[in-house]
Amino acid sequence: RIRVSGVEGAAFTPHCAAVHPAKLVRGLARAVESAGVQVYERTRVRSIKPQSVQTDHGNVSAGVVLQCLEGYTPQMSGQHRKLLPLYSLMIATEPLSEEIWQQIGLTQRETFTDGRHLLIYGQRTADDRFAFGGRGAPYHFGSAVKGRFDQNPSVFSSLERVLHELFPLSSGAAVTHRWGGPIAVPRDWTASVQFNPETSIGSAGGYVGDGLSTTNLAGRTLADLVLGVDSELVHLPWVGHDSPRWEPEPFRWMGVNTGRGLASWADRSERIHGVPARFAQRALGLFTGGH
Repeated sequence: RIRVSGVEGAAFTPHCAAVHPAKLVRGLARAVESAGVQVYERTRVRSIKPQSVQTDHGNVSAGVVLQCLEGYTPQMSGQHRKLLPLYSLMIATEPLSEEIWQQIGLTQRETFTDGRHLLIYGQRTADDRFAFGGRGAPYHFGSAVKGRFDQNPSVFSSLERVLHELFPLSSGAAVTHRWGGPIAVPRDWTASVQFNPETSIGSAGGYVGDGLSTTNLAGRTLADLVLGVDSELVHLPWVGHDSPRWEPEPFRWMGVNTGRGLASWADRSERIHGVPARFAQRALGLFTGGH
């Protein structure tokens, strides 16, 4: 299915699919608008209260308020320690020739990752590009989220290097796209769905990068909670789960960026020596909660 340089074995599961996330978002927006829902873009929310949302343009009243902001949650007043914004960046190459793809594989557009500590992931796109991403971008002090953080030349170069290491045949293809954004990480790396019927405030998030599919489940679960439907979804273990808050600064900045450096060191050590970096694994377990 796939030919990867330096890999001795792999596991395959058919329970995975590749979708175009931007098209998914636009399609969902069209679906809800056709059902009569009004979507207000470019409207920054500053804070929420029971039945009230404060925005840059005024206050909005609503019977139910659902906060599903993921990596942008720390921008809300008083919530900078609830979820940690961790940047994930991606690159995409120009389309590769069919001859090259025949040698690489991925004929069914299977997605892939590997077992390194500093996560990478990739896929063959519908127009025959390599889309390849991963972690490695720094955490910014105070859980800051800014547009310029989406671009990090050092991380982009690292992703390109790793892509070429795994797939040497991709080295002749130009990188044509570079982008990124913040994902949300709870302190225990466990996503949650919550709804308080007394305040009519609900929330969902903390997907640690797995939100493309998990948000669908979270949305259906929130709908049942709001409507009072006693379904199987509202009894799932993540419903009502409370994650611990992240440490205050500067300990949060020190810990997260130290963990990032440790993961990078562990990957280098294991690549050179061919044995697991046990100390790094134990230390990283303190940061990730064992995930």
